[in-house]
Amino acid sequence: MAFGMSSQARATSAFSTLCTKGPPSDYIGVRDMLLTVPLHDGAQWPATKPAAQPVQVSLTLAHDVRHTAETDDIAHSINYSSVLKGVVQSCENKSFSSTEALRDHILEAVFTQCPAMPDLSVKINRPKALLHAQSAGIEARRKASQGDPSSDVFYIRSLDCPAIIGINPCEREERQRVCFDISLTGRRRSEPPFDFRSLARKVFQSVHDSSYLSLEALASSVAHTALLYAAEDTVSATVRAAKPSALALAEAAEVKVTRTLHDFTPLPSTSALSLGNTTPIITPGSAATLSSLLCSLPEWSSLNDHVYKHKAAIALGSNLGDRFANVEAALRLLETPDDAGHPKAAIIDTSFMYETAPMYVTDQPKFINCACIVETDLEPRALLAFLKDIENKVGRVVSFKNGPRAIDLDVLLLDDEVIDTRPESQRATLDNLAGELVVPHPRIAEREFVLRPMNDILPTYRHPVLRKPVHTLLSDLLEHQTAGTPVLSKVVPFPKYPNVDGSIVPSTAAYWTFPTSSLPAHSAPRKTYIMGTLNATPDSFSDGSRHNNMPAAIAYTTSCVADGADIVDIGGYSTRPHADYVSPEEEIARVVPVIEAIRGLSKDAGSDDSLPAKAADILISVDTFRWDVAEAAVKAGANCINDVYAFVGPEWPLTQASSEHFLKMRKVARDLAVPVILMHSRGEASANKDYSQYVYATPPQGPGAVLEGVRAELAERVDAAVRRRGGIRRWLVIVDPGIGFSKTVDGNLEVLRNAAAVTADAPLSRYGHNSNERNPLAGFPQLIGTSRKSFLGAILAQSDADDAKQGRETRPDERGWATAAAVACAVQQKADVIRVHDVQQMRDVIKIGSALWG
Repeated sequence: MAFGMSSQARATSAFSTLCTKGPPSDYIGVRDMLLTVPLHDGAQWPATKPAAQPVQVSLTLAHDVRHTAETDDIAHSINYSSVLKGVVQSCENKSFSSTEALRDHILEAVFTQCPAMPDLSVKINRPKALLHAQSAGIEARRKASQGDPSSDVFYIRSLDCPAIIGINPCEREERQRVCFDISLTGRRRSEPPFDFRSLARKVFQSVHDSSYLSLEALASSVAHTALLYAAEDTVSATVRAAKPSALALAEAAEVKVTRTLHDFTPLPSTSALSLGNTTPIITPGSAATLSSLLCSLPEWSSLNDHVYKHKAAIALGSNLGDRFANVEAALRLLETPDDAGHPKAAIIDTSFMYETAPMYVTDQPKFINCACIVETDLEPRALLAFLKDIENKVGRVVSFKNGPRAIDLDVLLLDDEVIDTRPESQRATLDNLAGELVVPHPRIAEREFVLRPMNDILPTYRHPVLRKPVHTLLSDLLEHQTAGTPVLSKVVPFPKYPNVDGSIVPSTAAYWTFPTSSLPAHSAPRKTYIMGTLNATPDSFSDGSRHNNMPAAIAYTTSCVADGADIVDIGGYSTRPHADYVSPEEEIARVVPVIEAIRGLSKDAGSDDSLPAKAADILISVDTFRWDVAEAAVKAGANCINDVYAFVGPEWPLTQASSEHFLKMRKVARDLAVPVILMHSRGEASANKDYSQYVYATPPQGPGAVLEGVRAELAERVDAAVRRRGGIRRWLVIVDPGIGFSKTVDGNLEVLRNAAAVTADAPLSRYGHNSNERNPLAGFPQLIGTSRKSFLGAILAQSDADDAKQGRETRPDERGWATAAAVACAVQQKADVIRVHDVQQMRDVIKIGSALWG
């Protein structure tokens, strides 16, 4: 291929010289040269052998034309005819597997002849590639200095699709032509080749099945379809949609949109290397994240190795028998292995759980409602049959429509599909759904007990029929609710241990309720649960050696019950700075006998109403970060796990051992189906107090660096615990911002006075900018523990600057009034659980605080 006027050598030399004079701002082009090229993927219709077809090739060559312009000497220019001839000759007697293969061939041919060319752009347009479109093709630019390809544009021009589109009645009666230009920008390998035909078919079908009022919504939907088709390789999609019949005095009405996948929230990704879209962003240069460490574990890869075909959102409800055990049993049956050993449905996310008043038929017990997202290979009808089989196994008894049931499972969403298995003549009513599948579920928009769980896990998912995000559907429903509508309560169930009957799913010991939003004016104060603290250790910072013998432990537990505690937290390993090492065996020996003794109190009780009998049934949490201690304690009778390291163990920064520790703790919690309290910390309580990587969140942009650090770091651990395969149920997680752990005095005060922001359902700030990312901790119940902590002692020891009074040193047990002030602040910040040592005194503080700020 020759580029010169007098000889190939002269032209190449001149061209090379000019192209190395610096960054070019000039270009030489050859537009729409016509080739006839055999392509293996056929013209319009798929071909079994290469089909010769017309291809238009345009080249844009970077070339400094200043010398030619100044001298009018064409010796330093490019022979356009030679360029064209060289490309044509290089393609003679060749066939190409794909448009990408032709692109690469032309680029290589030009760069081979002129290696000093800074960059080259090629556009390959195929006017006979698609049945319903004018053309399809690729635009690519390559720089000679870069080995990796730049982003390419894969496009379809003038794709005609029939659609119901518009607000006028006549536009709703008959489909009209809508013309689309679609461009996908991103990096792609040459194999497998881009399948323009499949993309065109998907868009054509989705437009045909749609029924939008606005062209904007239709264009956005087409962009979403295109992005999902090429999600792994595409950065953005640009869609121009035109309605030629819309305006009598204009050629068309049109709209143009550019979208990325971040603009949509599909059902969660099935990628084995992703923890989900809500994984917090950690600043560049920070330590290894839990996400990255988990992805490198063979156990994690094995757990996520199977790729499922479908994703579905499933609603669960129960109002007969042990409602919580029924739901857990159904979830475990969902993951029944198939013949190949893979779960038939792998649970990858769960909502919070709600207690709801019955709807439609009100004379029946309250329901427990929740939702989950599953991956599955089951096709729609097989999935429906599988769910009905689970209902039968759990024990659903057919009663009347909308009547009581042990378990009810409904498919809310299946991929992005719209499905109705009923004959078309029977789709005018919703009274004939028995044994049929209608997706999306037809009553989603009228049911708060469905929309709230969906909003927990899919707030921005756009309903395929109603064309509104889930959070909008929920807001619309709440806005139009009348006074007196029953209020849903969020619930956390506690299973009963020891599991004496040996059932796979333990029975329920008790459950806590939490408000879903602010309570109405003049309503009863919100319930704030009280956790007593029993340290079965000889070296606790606050009460070491006071309760580490059996009579003292039993006496403290009994007094907690008498004073109104809702749960007792038993720990056998002090978290104070520089505490002595305790082996797992020693920790078990300290904790388990105390738990067994408490549970054994009922044997000596005179009646079920006696204090010992009540103490025997008190909820117990085990304060431990070790999976073997947690397992032993729960099997002995504990109902909850309280982990100050949120499953990652005491190492900081996180290491590979942290991720291995995390998986073991998560598995124990999931297998035992117990609530977990996940606290923020950074290793040893007195260390690692630098939050400078979060300074972007300092006022006025955000809540403060320490608070943002707590949210980001705790959220990553909670997200990894709840989402993906093998996760624990969202409704079993309580979060703790870790006041007194890895924070300065000022940092502790910042977190305490802004604790409500830890779990607020509000967008986050990222590096000083507003973000549409939802707070991953939104909606989780929050525990706060400030009792007797050293930061209170540090404040009391400070001198008073106004009157020069000296501060005073205090022992932990002398910080009762200071604790009361901190507890009052926690109540004002809507803490759901307060961890204290002095239950009787702090109960009064909590009661008054709840009356003031409840």
